[in-house]
Amino acid sequence: MTTPAPTPGPGSLDDDLANAVVTALGTEHAAVWVYGLASAFLPSSAGTTLTAASLAHRERRDAVVALLGRAGVTPPPAAAAYRPPSPVTDGASAAALAAVAEDDVAAAWRAVAERTEAPDDTELRRLALGAVTAAATTSVTWRQLAGRTPLVPAFPGDGTAT
Repeated sequence: MTTPAPTPGPGSLDDDLANAVVTALGTEHAAVWVYGLASAFLPSSAGTTLTAASLAHRERRDAVVALLGRAGVTPPPAAAAYRPPSPVTDGASAAALAAVAEDDVAAAWRAVAERTEAPDDTELRRLALGAVTAAATTSVTWRQLAGRTPLVPAFPGDGTAT
């Protein structure tokens, strides 16, 4: 008789889901850093959106660190710096970088949502879906400020929007 594989319960994550959550945490770390950089270049009119987005990423990062800790997973720290895909030299390039950060966050959290199972992962699924929604919404503002189209990607979180 074979013993069934244990299923993760509340407070535990299987390896695939844990890796996806750690990846999502990495995108949250990067987004916080990106908003610090972008703040030096974005116009003051973007200040409210920038502050709200930065705070949302900080709060989500802290929630993920706590969630991983409860699951017995050591959360990796943020890197000292991140390499933007292109130079940031003005408001438009800063807004474009913020849109990239939001797209990365959406893709990572979509991967988390795809790996969750009810009812054990309800908290994590809600966190993931909220993150995808927030990132997709916020990226529209940054695309508009950067002069990029389309403003709304066809499938937020699929990793193909720029």
